[in-house]
Amino acid sequence: MRSAHAGRGRLMHDLRRHGDQFWWLRRVGVCASTETELSQWLSQQPWCGVHPRAVLADHQIRSQGQYGRRWMAPVGGVWLSAALPWPQQDCSTGLFGLTVALALAEQLESSGLRVSIKWPNDLVVESRKLAGVLPSLVFRGRRVRLARIGVGLNVNNPVPAGAVSLRQLLSPGRCRLRVWQGSVLRALDRARELASEPRGVVHRAEQCLWAESVADPGTGETWKIRGIGMDGRLLLQQGTRRISWTRWTDSPGRNL
Repeated sequence: MRSAHAGRGRLMHDLRRHGDQFWWLRRVGVCASTETELSQWLSQQPWCGVHPRAVLADHQIRSQGQYGRRWMAPVGGVWLSAALPWPQQDCSTGLFGLTVALALAEQLESSGLRVSIKWPNDLVVESRKLAGVLPSLVFRGRRVRLARIGVGLNVNNPVPAGAVSLRQLLSPGRCRLRVWQGSVLRALDRARELASEPRGVVHRAEQCLWAESVADPGTGETWKIRGIGMDGRLLLQQGTRRISWTRWTDSPGRNL
């Protein structure tokens, strides 16, 4: 417990040095999932809508990605789940996720990396996955009550085939875990700023897309990517045929 508290204290100190004074943070050594930890925190201390919260873990043993898929979250990476007040009250989950992905891409690009957004929720460098986000929205009626986001960023941790870590891309002195934990939280602050300009988010996300075409996983057909819709959908075209893909389901009426 001493090391966890010390780590949290150092992280809070670093954040205050950069002017981010309003985060409520919890740090755990090992947990099943930061999503579960965050849900328990919100249950024990109900959401008041003012201060963003984040749970950071050194290691997750049952972390889940899109569609409940298991993914690696060993020691050395940034693994966190956050709850945020969200300024865009009629936002879709897809647009929310893209906004966070774009803000995180900005943080990574400030270190000289060329980062692409692999729709809908991954950040890649030369087709290798560096980070992922898992967005969800909680509604009151049809208005966003609370935005939740899970973030995983490979820093010094071992990675599976097809992925990459920051230690493979940057010098060792630029891969301090605590620094990147702070960078992710600042990216979430930046995402809240970007939310006020959804058209700008969509335009910039389109410029960051990882490919010009994509194969339908069900049929194998190749579709040209036309862009991104204002709700975060991927817009596709094949000759005169036009379709769109979405991965997230919004559920107005959920309360917290």
